Amino acid sequence: MARPRKFDEARVMRAVRDQFWSAGYAGTSLDDLTRVTGLGRGSLYGAFGDKHTLYLRAFGEYCTETVGEIRRRLSGPGDAYERLATHVREVAAAVASDMERRGCMMAKSTAELAATDPEVASRASVAFTDLHAALTDCVREAQRDGALSSTADAEALAGLLLAVLRGLEALGKGGVSGSLLTATADQALALLPQGPAKRRTL
Repeated sequence: MARPRKFDEARVMRAVRDQFWSAGYAGTSLDDLTRVTGLGRGSLYGAFGDKHTLYLRAFGEYCTETVGEIRRRLSGPGDAYERLATHVREVAAAVASDMERRGCMMAKSTAELAATDPEVASRASVAFTDLHAALTDCVREAQRDGALSSTADAEALAGLLLAVLRGLEALGKGGVSGSLLTATADQALALLPQGPAKRRTL
């Protein structure tokens, strides 16, 4: 009969995720994982598998949670354009306030491993596709409301915003000032083709 686990699996996975997020895959050792989880090697690998398996689970859970939260923000109540603008500005503000420059685990993992790890590349691709779909849905809603031009290509506008958001992440990790990040976010919003319903003050 298998012995019941005597640890909080969700807590352990949060500790694993945060370690990989901060140090990256290559920069995280087995000793690091045992230290942050408080589990011995046998317990850790017996319950969760090897380092790569642990990483894929942590990365997958991060992607699922992040995409889900962004989709909720973009599809929530209120004016669609304001939800879109708020999201872009909040990303800029979050990047500017990240003094440790830890950044987004999705972007960090993609940069480190996507070229050499097909499983990471596949999971990242799904996440970015889902983010693009969430942005596209919000853009289309703003078009129906008249805040954005109905003749514009919603998928292309969403792709532009996704590129801007990912670019803000890269700029922040490179030490670009918060004022420039904010100005960049505002300018990206200002360039969106305006619809007939109202004139926006950005």
